[in-house]
Order: sequence, then structure tokens, then C-alpha cells
Amino acid sequence: MKARPHERLGESSAVGVADVAGLVERLAALRAAGGRRLVALAGPPASGKSTLAGALGAALPGSVVVPMDGFHLDDGLLRAAGLHARKGSPDTFDVAGLDSLLQRIVADQGTVHIPVFDRRIELSRAAAASVLPEHRVVIVEGNYLLLDAPPWRSLARHFDLTVLLQVSEPELERRLLQRWREHGLDEAGARLKADVNDLPNGRRVLAESLCPDLVIPG
Repeated sequence: MKARPHERLGESSAVGVADVAGLVERLAALRAAGGRRLVALAGPPASGKSTLAGALGAALPGSVVVPMDGFHLDDGLLRAAGLHARKGSPDTFDVAGLDSLLQRIVADQGTVHIPVFDRRIELSRAAAASVLPEHRVVIVEGNYLLLDAPPWRSLARHFDLTVLLQVSEPELERRLLQRWREHGLDEAGARLKADVNDLPNGRRVLAESLCPDLVIPG
């Protein structure tokens, strides 16, 4: 059984200014300790990871965001493996590639180019962004960064601070349905996407993640 989270920031139903400010303080303290520091920001789909990561990156000089989504397997590979309908589940990512990238970032031996997933075309663009030598705090964001299952659990050794966003299932459902509507799906299509893939993935993140250093209500 997983241990209870170490610390909880905030008690609101959504990530607020106080949560961001408190986390910026923690990251600033990490930066002040010297060296390059990696932070894992994990949570279910639609929990607000990308929004929070962007806010932290904007508020903290010398930081950069590295999204896990750059390691989505290509749709062609997913179709060939019969996994396309489950795109976004743990077995549809190049975890070894992400692990290798994080090792390079931790090594701190110069610029590291990173892939970025482009949702407009549903493809990852190689070397679309960079971690530069001046980036002392690297915020890695993604659903499964703390998943307590192989090969994902091997990523934990790279992180100096781990954060998990927790969101109630009814709120996740509302956000996911809205997300798919905005992507042009009708109500039935949005419901199918949420019920068959996204919500099960979200439940797994919340039930099977390693104990984080911080929990933030999303």
C-alpha cells in the first residue's frame, strides 16, 4: 500500500494563486541549493498539469518545462500494435526515450533539445524546444511520471521534488468532456473518449502513483 503524501498545499477545488506561489517558493529554494534540479509534476489527464507547469515556468527565472507528451508513440506505430484507441495510456509512450532524455538533462553538460507533442497534428516534433545551460530548475510534467510500475518507476531517481495534482473524478469527467467537445467531437464521441480511455488512465494515476513530496488539489 502506498504511503500517504508528505505534504498538502491548498484546500480549494482548483489550483489557485496560493498554490502557485507556495510551489514557486519551493522551487526557488531548490534553485538556491545549487546545481540543476528536476521536478516531477504528475496528475491525471485534465488535472491542470500543463497550466500549472506553464505558470511555474513563467514565475521562476532560470526554469524550463519539459512535457512528457513529447514521447507519445506515433499513430502509425500505435495502429500497428492495436493500441491507437488507447493512445495516452501508459503503454503508448517511449518511456526509455524519456528516461534517456532525463539522464542527459541531469548530466548538465550543455544544451539538450527535447521533443514537443503538437496537438494540432497529433504528432511529436523532434528537437522542438531546448533545455539550456542556464536552466537550473527543470519542470517535467506528465501523467505517469510517478507511476509505480515498470518501466515508469525508474524515472523517480531523476527527481529532486515530486508533485501530484489530485482532482475529484466528477471534476475530471467534466473537464475531459469539455476538452473533447472543444476538439470537435459530439457528445457521444466525447463520452466515449472519456469513459473508455481518459478516466481509467486518471484513476490509475491517482491509485498507483508513488508517494509524492507534495499534493496539490487541482
